[in-house]
Amino acid sequence: MKIQFCGATTGVTGSCHLITTENHKLLMDCGQFQGGKAQEEMNYEDFPFDPSEIEYLVLSHAHIDHCGRIPLLVKKGFRGEIYCTDATADLLGIMLRDSGHIHEQEAEWKNRKNTRAGRPLVEPLYTEKDAEESLKYVKPVLYDQLIELNEEMKIVFNDAGHILGSGIIELWVSEHGNTSKVVFSGDLGVMERPILRNPTIIKKADYVIMETTYGNRLHPENSMDVNELIDIICDTAERGGNTVIPSFAVGRTQELIFELNKVFDSKDDPRQKRLKNVKVYIDSPMATAATEVFRNNAQVFDEETKDYISRGDNPLEFENLKFTQSTEESQWLNIDKEPKVIISASGMCEAGRIRHHLKHNLWNKKNSVVFVGYQAEGTLGRSIVEGQKEITLFSEKIQVNAEIHNLEGFSGHADMNGLLSWLGGFKVEPKQIFLVHGEPEVKLDFAGTVREKLGYEPIAVNVNSEFELETGGSEVVSMKEAIAEAVDEKTINDTRDNLYNIRRRLEDIIYNTNLNVDMNTDPEKLAKINNIILELEKSAINLGAAISESNGNEGINLSEAQIAQLKARREGEKRIHRLNSANK
Repeated sequence: MKIQFCGATTGVTGSCHLITTENHKLLMDCGQFQGGKAQEEMNYEDFPFDPSEIEYLVLSHAHIDHCGRIPLLVKKGFRGEIYCTDATADLLGIMLRDSGHIHEQEAEWKNRKNTRAGRPLVEPLYTEKDAEESLKYVKPVLYDQLIELNEEMKIVFNDAGHILGSGIIELWVSEHGNTSKVVFSGDLGVMERPILRNPTIIKKADYVIMETTYGNRLHPENSMDVNELIDIICDTAERGGNTVIPSFAVGRTQELIFELNKVFDSKDDPRQKRLKNVKVYIDSPMATAATEVFRNNAQVFDEETKDYISRGDNPLEFENLKFTQSTEESQWLNIDKEPKVIISASGMCEAGRIRHHLKHNLWNKKNSVVFVGYQAEGTLGRSIVEGQKEITLFSEKIQVNAEIHNLEGFSGHADMNGLLSWLGGFKVEPKQIFLVHGEPEVKLDFAGTVREKLGYEPIAVNVNSEFELETGGSEVVSMKEAIAEAVDEKTINDTRDNLYNIRRRLEDIIYNTNLNVDMNTDPEKLAKINNIILELEKSAINLGAAISESNGNEGINLSEAQIAQLKARREGEKRIHRLNSANK
């Protein structure tokens, strides 16, 4: 077995890693390079493999630096299967269509200039139509489902807590009767953050591929950043200015809405009065669509957010929150003189409506610009954060006079301690740890910290390179044991508990089954049962959210929800009946 690192080796973008065995080729992520001109040009280079030979693409999450070259991969010949969590699949369509549209617009803009200058015309990296075509190959799965790709490869997605649907990928590979386990961290989230669950701790691995975005830094306490953000908004509004927040459309925007909701809806918070007349505008069609995806995937929220929903409170809505749609609405925000909050994409200020808002707000001392996420090297956001006093937008020089704030505590990436904590969760030292998705100095610093704190010897991958991996681990020696390990670690106790919980919720289904859940149950049978339970739980949670919302929303007809419930129950009965028949 070999692993070839094809991206995210010299920075934090372009995530792409190829696993090759005698019989199969699997890709983990296929991300776009983002940042300065040199980074962008890397997207046009040939893949260091033949896309038509790739059988599977396993996608960790829907951020463009992890998924953004999937349409190009398909355009170049990929016809395999793309596996990701169901929430990632929901977001992927939004992200890739938008990315294709941006590439078309950029090519059109360049060609207008090239035509005037007599230079050759350029082609977009891919089009919106290419993005649409790539979505045909997506196969959504649920967290904790054991998926058999073929006789030699199985995967499980675990919650990474980074954005909605983000996954830590466990991959079991068998060759010549031996099995190895590869764990890819994807992007790891921050513990105890709103909306999402904490990153899953993995106990065993032979090989680990791990991100290091904040490998040499510590975040401030998130609660401090929330308070600071509210104070910035209040102070800015009281001096008659706007607070402009460049924010990633997926993840960060929804977290900001959640945190602002707490203050705007609180009768006890004294700042609520100061914010009473301040409108918050989400000025990003993609962020608006992504927020709707969040609302439709309540099954992956943390318990606090589920509790909000069960009480009939939508944590992603409040009275002063407005979603703009049209270009005219977006332009009006820069004409209206009332103090306001404008949350707009992209988070690194490289494209989208945020660039227009910066043009109209950066020069004014009354305004504030608040960065709430990582700013990659070479991006406009990085330049502003690092103190550049003049920038160029739309061929116009703009003075940076607004107050600039960088609240790193809002980052969706684990900091150094979070990364160490996750890596320290392995019961046995992995054979090898590969550090990726970090700037070179950061990876080297984190490698030194790992050596000092954990005694491991990781490899800081700094160029696209290939490694031969010995097949067969000290912990897992066969695929059968791999299945048993997955079931044992994740599901045996949880499956029994879930069976009883579902029986209480859906008694008319469970009472008619004869599921065998004793200690001797075959692991493969338990894995199948658990997959069905996960699907039923998703249906039940989303139905409950819809019914709760319907109590205060005339747009949802409760009778329709009841009809949907009956359909879900009938489908559950059919699935369990088929399983029982197969097991007899």
